[in-house]
Amino acid sequence: MALDTIKSFLTARPSVKDRLISGKALRKKTPRSALGEFKVRPNRQDAVRIIAAQAKSRISDLVPIRHARMAENPFAFYRGGAALMAQDLSVLPSAPIMVQLCGDMHVSNFGFFSTTERQLVFGINDFDETLPGHFDWDLKRLAASAMIAAEYLGQDQVYGENLIHLMARSYCLNMIQYANMSYAELARTYIDQTTLAARAKQIDALSQEFVAKQIEKARKNTNQGVLDKLTHKTPNGRKIIDSPPLITHRDTTVYGNSVIETIDEGLKTYARSLASDRRHVLMRYRMVDWARKVVGVGSVGTACWILYLEGIDDKDPLFLQSKEAQRSVLAPYFSDRGFRTQGERIVQGQRLIQGAPDLFLGYGATREKELYVRQLRDMKGGVAIGDGGIGVDEFPDYARLFGWALANAHARSGDPALLAGYCGKGDQLGEALVRFSVAYNQQNAADYDQFCKAIKQGKLPCATDNF
Repeated sequence: MALDTIKSFLTARPSVKDRLISGKALRKKTPRSALGEFKVRPNRQDAVRIIAAQAKSRISDLVPIRHARMAENPFAFYRGGAALMAQDLSVLPSAPIMVQLCGDMHVSNFGFFSTTERQLVFGINDFDETLPGHFDWDLKRLAASAMIAAEYLGQDQVYGENLIHLMARSYCLNMIQYANMSYAELARTYIDQTTLAARAKQIDALSQEFVAKQIEKARKNTNQGVLDKLTHKTPNGRKIIDSPPLITHRDTTVYGNSVIETIDEGLKTYARSLASDRRHVLMRYRMVDWARKVVGVGSVGTACWILYLEGIDDKDPLFLQSKEAQRSVLAPYFSDRGFRTQGERIVQGQRLIQGAPDLFLGYGATREKELYVRQLRDMKGGVAIGDGGIGVDEFPDYARLFGWALANAHARSGDPALLAGYCGKGDQLGEALVRFSVAYNQQNAADYDQFCKAIKQGKLPCATDNF
């Protein structure tokens, strides 16, 4: 009789010390300095061609809005250019330490969210591109985004370099701590309010005040809190407010199928993906209304619907977001064969990275699309850069927080001791990430100029209104 499962549990595990040594040994194969290299391959597809190719799988009347949002500035363009950067990273030196990658890691992809126990925590908040891959892909994309965002805020290169050093050092030092935690303790470790308060003395008063405001904002951003923002009373009961073209009611999908029948298909498969106790709670709610919604920057053009449900009455609202799950931009470079659907890929990745995500997080499919579902706004709060969000004064403290949150995600999904052994204490890794980010900032600027010229020449459709 084969006893493969019990044998795997009986097999001795390498010690923390052994794994740290193994991580350090990987520097011989891929020196940390090599992560600072950036060069464009001769046959590189240009930005316009990649972005135009993505438009083919998107809702055609929304594509001009996506292009308009990306054209606002180089940082907005970078946010929408995950596929472009994935192509560039694929030909660069990389350390073969596997983690669950966010896949679209940038400084606006963090925020506060609620665990199933209603605990407010800080971490990564977008997982559309998540896939197992080499850890440095996330670090490089995050570091480059900091340099580009610094320039967007009107700061010089020295300011951007400081942000990257702070992030890298925070990532490395927190990884060392995670390397020495028990696995069960690590699975229960979040950047929650209590943990943030314990480290509050390390940040200045302005940043403390800003963090407190963001936490309070997230706490108010509940289903009940957004009821009046998203719906209004009509003779036929509460309905989602139309705000075309961003929020619209539709009778048929872009494929000509009945919307209500398509939603029925999606809900049926989605409910099966939930654990029985969560499915029991979901089935107590009654569907009231639904509408198509435009979200994000890079996601614009994918099918996204908001579903408004009620429990006891309209004082017990539930807003779900059903979002199309397309293939990850990382899939040409890392395997996605371990997942039956793209929705499953996103949900499993989010659960692995966040540990205790949304109560109603699940996935499904219709005859048209694969999808995933989560609550729209339940104690959620994103962190924007500029325009009332993180400013020049707060950015350095948040840079440490970003590095910490990414270390938490990678430690959950990978081997923290192996990562800690490879990364060291952060100075050499930080230097490499700075060199990479300076070079990639220049590449992003060139791609952005090419993108804007293509719009002016009529090669890419672009909405003229401010969406």
